[in-house]
Formats: sequence, C-alpha cells, structure tokens
Amino acid sequence: MILIFLGPPGVGKGTISAKMVERFGVVQISSGDLLRATIQLGYEEGIEAKMYMDRGNLVPDSIVNKMINERIAKPDCKNGFILDGYPRTVKQAIDLEGMGVNVDKVLSFVLDDSELVGRISGRRICKRCGFIYNTRTNPTKEIDVCDNCQGELFLRDDDRPEAVMQRLDVHREKTAKLIEYYGKKKMIATIDASGTSDEVFERCMQTIKEAGYCDCGVTSLTQ
Repeated sequence: MILIFLGPPGVGKGTISAKMVERFGVVQISSGDLLRATIQLGYEEGIEAKMYMDRGNLVPDSIVNKMINERIAKPDCKNGFILDGYPRTVKQAIDLEGMGVNVDKVLSFVLDDSELVGRISGRRICKRCGFIYNTRTNPTKEIDVCDNCQGELFLRDDDRPEAVMQRLDVHREKTAKLIEYYGKKKMIATIDASGTSDEVFERCMQTIKEAGYCDCGVTSLTQ
C-alpha cells in the first residue's frame, strides 16, 4: 500500500501516518523529518534547505527528490509506505512517477487557517530528548522545561506565527495544481481534519475502504 498525505503544516498528517503505520505495518516517510535530519547532520544541502525553511518557503525539488528517492529504495519500504508532505508540486508528482512509484490513494487533509496557526505556534520541542509539547493541548508542568528529561524547550523558527502564515500561503499556491492533477486522475480524497485524531483516522479508514482496500493486511488498492 502506497499513500500520499497532502495538507498544510499542522493539519495532523504525522499523527495519522503513525496510526497507519501501527495498523498496516507500512513506513512513514516525512519530507520535513528528512530535511531536518539533513540539517542536523550539517550536510551542504541541509544548510541550503534551512535558509528556505526559515523563511517559510519550500525547499527546491532537486534537494527533496534526492532524499525521497534514497529513502524509498531502502528495504523497509518494500511492503509499502506513506509519503507525508511529498510531493508538494505537480513537478514533484511527475518526478515521483519517474522513480517507479505507483501510488494507491492521495488523501488531502483540510482545516481552518486559524486552527492551524494556533496548533503550530503552540508547539515546543525539547532540545535534549526531542519530545514535542503544545502550549494549548499538551503543556509542560513547568514553562519551557521538559517533563521527561528537564531539558530546555524551544520554538522552531518556522513555527512562529508570521512564518506559519507564510507557509500556509506558499502551501496553497504550490499545491492547488497538485490537487487538481491528482483529481483528474481520480486518485484524491478530501479528509476533514477537525476533531480528535481518532475521528480523523476513522474518516481515513472509511475512505480507503471505499476505494477498495481491505483492512486485512498490506495489499495494493490496485490489485
């Protein structure tokens, strides 16, 4: 099973991906996580990518495509995977097809901007253990101190409200044609991302089942 999750930052794609991984045993591949790992390792392309991310802009295709292609070639992807945040443009979608990837379904998650800004700007990450908190939904007992390891929490530059609004604008501009592209192929389904993660997950499951996927193991929708 190969799925693509589309949606603005903060819509909950990562949470739903994790539930899919647990249910079906597939691999979650987040372009954002891959980019941040490259940045942390200090690679040249990571330094370049950070400049774009800090401004709330999309990273060039040449950087992202290389990381995605290398990741899906690994053995743990042979039974299927979920692409979270990739592709973001029609060109990337075409590049993905050029990698030999046959996507089963594209899920497009939608949520109001005001809710998205609140979710993202409230995120705090522990510098020591990497645990993610949210000042609105999952606050720490002591302000900016991790409950688990007492490490210092920080707000990512691209999670600040002004950067979030820029990211949302860029997302809409860049993905409108992508949604149209997959729509013409009759591959896309819109998912209401409001409510609890369990509610959103059930909407996803219903959509997948309606598309012909049997929840009885990892098989392709197109088989």
